[in-house]
Amino acid sequence: MTLLWVFLLAIAVFTLFPVIVAILGSFKTNLEVTAGATLFPKDWLFSNYAEAWKKANFALFTWNSVFVSLATTVGTLLITTMAAYAVDRGKFAGKQLYVGLQASTMFISIGAVVLRPQFDLMVALGLNTSLWGVVLILISAHATAFFMLIGFFKGIPKDLDEAAYIDGCNFYTVYWRIILPLLRPAIGVTALFTFRNAWNEYILPYVFTMSNPKLQTLTVGLSNLRYGLGAAAELQLMLAGACISILPMLVVYLFANKSFMQMTAGSLKG
Repeated sequence: MTLLWVFLLAIAVFTLFPVIVAILGSFKTNLEVTAGATLFPKDWLFSNYAEAWKKANFALFTWNSVFVSLATTVGTLLITTMAAYAVDRGKFAGKQLYVGLQASTMFISIGAVVLRPQFDLMVALGLNTSLWGVVLILISAHATAFFMLIGFFKGIPKDLDEAAYIDGCNFYTVYWRIILPLLRPAIGVTALFTFRNAWNEYILPYVFTMSNPKLQTLTVGLSNLRYGLGAAAELQLMLAGACISILPMLVVYLFANKSFMQMTAGSLKG
């Protein structure tokens, strides 16, 4: 038991130490951050946060990130819950093929190779100058959320469907009135992971906003803090900006924490 606690404590230290260093570094001067000689700042420069907020245009970029993350989360949940319901409860031709295609997108990753065809597709749709192009591409990468929800669907007894059919429900009203309320913990957890992935996405927003900097998301805007006047690295501002960008994710986690705990408790009970 002692070894277990020592192991868990070590994991906690390795996990939290970089975050603590980043938070403390955000209050240092650029020279202190570059030297890295001390953990705590000599003088606590709270002005770093105000300067980072102003230089990175945080108000605009935060709104762009919130829009992309919320739209991606809502769209992904809508598509994946309906797809998982149809696959688990319905019978249709090509069902196994569809599941196989979903699985292949998880295990075959070609990264930046697909950026050009994705961009060309958005150009053809007229969405290359809009954040909707980024949202649609992020929604299309929903295989992980799909399989997460499939697991929860299998835990919902089909007897509830049959009882609902007897009461006059059809295939669609069962999904809306019976399945979705029972899936709230799973939806909360899926929303948390989807929002996090969309919030941290960098390469897609960077590619789609190169011609329109006003559409940049927070992750792209943070990179603008790296260099100041004279191309001098301003690492303290990047750290301050990174700490600010963490706050929305903490808020989302606080709202989704109840669903996450319900899911964990349910799986342990089962």
